[in-house]
Amino acid sequence: MPSGRASASGAGSASSPGGDAVDGGEVQDAGADLDAPPVTRRTVTLGITLLLTAALAAVALVLPVPYAVRAPGPTENTLGEQDEAPLIAIEGSRTYESTGELRLTTVSVSGGPGYPVSAGQVVQAWLDPTRSVVPVEAIFPEETTAEEQQEVSQAEMVSSQESATAAALTELGEDVPATLEVAGAEPGTGADGVVAEGDVIVSFEGAPVETYEQLIAGLAETEPGSDVVLGVRRGGETRDLTITTGGVEGEDRAVMGVYIDPRYEFPIDVSIQIEDIGGPSAGMMFALGIIDKLTAEDEANGEVIAGTGTMSPEGLVGPIGGIEQKLYGALRDGATWFLAPAGNCAEVVGNVPDGLRVVRVETLHDAREAMEAIGAGAGAELPTCSASS
Repeated sequence: MPSGRASASGAGSASSPGGDAVDGGEVQDAGADLDAPPVTRRTVTLGITLLLTAALAAVALVLPVPYAVRAPGPTENTLGEQDEAPLIAIEGSRTYESTGELRLTTVSVSGGPGYPVSAGQVVQAWLDPTRSVVPVEAIFPEETTAEEQQEVSQAEMVSSQESATAAALTELGEDVPATLEVAGAEPGTGADGVVAEGDVIVSFEGAPVETYEQLIAGLAETEPGSDVVLGVRRGGETRDLTITTGGVEGEDRAVMGVYIDPRYEFPIDVSIQIEDIGGPSAGMMFALGIIDKLTAEDEANGEVIAGTGTMSPEGLVGPIGGIEQKLYGALRDGATWFLAPAGNCAEVVGNVPDGLRVVRVETLHDAREAMEAIGAGAGAELPTCSASS
């Protein structure tokens, strides 16, 4: 009979299911001379501490935290339907079908007023490249209720639809008369204390103003810092108000600091029906959808083009929040192209998912030309976001 103990690492050795070592067919107790560690007060204390720590960690993961989580939201084709009704319906003008898709993109936000997120949800979001975590106050104003936030979001959506319609029709060469009512003045500007809420703008530098575009065109020819004469109707009387213009950092254009609530007289009836989506960021895609429907050309031509950006009545595309999540949502829903505001390029660079190409746009005219180029197969030449843009 061989002598000595069996080795778990020795040649020909194996371990039996019961934990004994097998050596040369003879079973021996591999642990017969190993003493079990004694149970001490220190061991008990350590075990209890570990259990309490685990319990506290589990509780902490479900406690609400002051953060919001942004995730890719649904996208909608502005050339398609929602709930079996056209998302964009037009009356008073001929419309045309398109073989492509123009998808507005959204962000799903958790952590707003009345809907807090837990620490566990935040940790999960940090580990998910399609999501982002931001302080809740970066998205929702302090002391705002869920109901108030919903009202603001819906008001922004309605305003964006009107601005998109005005910009689209203007881009197509239509005159869009508007009553330009003053809603207020930005504090510290030349208009502060000069214009009054309810004033109706009727002229600029002596020239009649009947459209928003005419007012913007007049300002475009004005040197920042110079005085302009704004004609308004107040209390049934017409007055000439002198306003010292200001400038915009990084831009060579004059501004008056007047908040305007335009009331348009559209030459055709455009209605946009969309449920469960709020905010102003769909403006550019609404405008492109209107243009596509009103033109005989099949601009998108089978391509799936997504995008985002606010739209001003004069056709400027503005930056939005959550563009990283919108990129992922666009790719998920079949888009291969994405139109992004130039003001969001810093967030776009380094965050574009594979399979999606981003085109940088500053105006509705840029976006329209990009749509046409993509549909014509010439999208590769379009400008994209870069570290220097």
